[in-house]
Amino acid sequence: MNDDVQRFLDRLSERSAQRGQEPTWIAARRQAGAARFEAMGFPHRRVEAWKYTDVRDIARTDFALTDDAEFSPATAAALTLPLDAYRLTFVDGVFAPALSDLGDLPTGVQVLPLSQALEENHEAVGGPLGRLTGVDFSAFAALNTAFFEEGALVRLAPRTVVDKPIVLQFLSRAGEQPVMSHPRILVEAGGRSEATLIEHHAGEEGAANFTNLVEEIILDRGAILTHYKLQEAPLKDRHIASIQVEQGRDSRYTSFNLNLGGGLVRNDVVSDLNGEGAEATLHGLFYGQGRQHVDNHTEVNHNAPHTRSSENYKGILDDRAHGVFNGRVVVKRDSQKIESEQSNANLLLSDRAEVDTKPELEIYADDVKCAHGATTGQLDEEAVYALRARGIDEQTARGLLTLAFAGEVMELVDLDAVAERVELTVAGKLPERFNLAGLVEAAAALNED
Repeated sequence: MNDDVQRFLDRLSERSAQRGQEPTWIAARRQAGAARFEAMGFPHRRVEAWKYTDVRDIARTDFALTDDAEFSPATAAALTLPLDAYRLTFVDGVFAPALSDLGDLPTGVQVLPLSQALEENHEAVGGPLGRLTGVDFSAFAALNTAFFEEGALVRLAPRTVVDKPIVLQFLSRAGEQPVMSHPRILVEAGGRSEATLIEHHAGEEGAANFTNLVEEIILDRGAILTHYKLQEAPLKDRHIASIQVEQGRDSRYTSFNLNLGGGLVRNDVVSDLNGEGAEATLHGLFYGQGRQHVDNHTEVNHNAPHTRSSENYKGILDDRAHGVFNGRVVVKRDSQKIESEQSNANLLLSDRAEVDTKPELEIYADDVKCAHGATTGQLDEEAVYALRARGIDEQTARGLLTLAFAGEVMELVDLDAVAERVELTVAGKLPERFNLAGLVEAAAALNED
């Protein structure tokens, strides 16, 4: 065992001594997570799935754990999305009741910190927790299983329609010593229920912490979930997320994976289409500047016939940023009448920016319609010139055209508060909110002049 792995295991031993006795099943899972992490160690670049992502910075940093959730109310207010929503807030992984607001939840809706759910009825949580994302998923999932204490539980009773979004907000603080957190999110949506879930990661400038998230989403027959993951963590933060979705018959899962912040970011998103008529739609936008590194791995498993998936990820990279996209679609044997589309387009704003993209299809059935593609390019300088000729300054022109590139994803975002955060990061302060679809047409027309 190397020193990096031992450092994390030592932290776990210290935490276990502070924690005291726990239910048997939790203790057993912690032990299994620690053992699996010890056996696997941190992934290295000789492992194909981590070929382009170096996690040595995480492995070699001495992260502390905290029980403190204090956070400046003014800073929190500036970071919080201006939405009428049910909200749970966590600071460095610790639940912050003063920054949370659940109001009067509708009948049939449960939204509560995971610690409270475990305290009230740990046996009801123990069954589904860890069923999708076990210790073999990755070394980081094993590490999360060993350390998890807090997170969120969201449960929707059958036929429940939630009247406004549910926001899970994770804030990162700047401190003398970097800290780590291992939040766990469990979402169980009953048959024909419907909700919008917003997962928001942000923090104080200068924070250099490590968030290691595991999220399990279970959709019963006919359930509909729209899931926004807005990641705008400070530029020194490290962010690892493992998200796995299990979809029953006729369920609909729509994901908006929007990555703007973080120095080192890795997202694993897996959807298992297990029932006929299930549909997964994965939208992604990753923006990198400076020396940011953003790695998105997706996997859609068509485990049942008559299922459909559609995926569109856009990458925008400036300065010396590095982006990675690996999208994998697997059509299992006898899963006929499948439709799957996958696209990854990337825009490089600098000669030093870099992207590695790898779309994959594995098809073991005959009656399928599957397509995939990937492109990488730069801004059209003629379009920039055409906009400038009409009185638009160069910075605004480049911002507008960059937003136009992101338009296929952003025009589908229904929440202005989310879209405006993305637009501000990608293009800076613009005179007004632009119609991105119209902008794409206008840029094309200018190109023809």
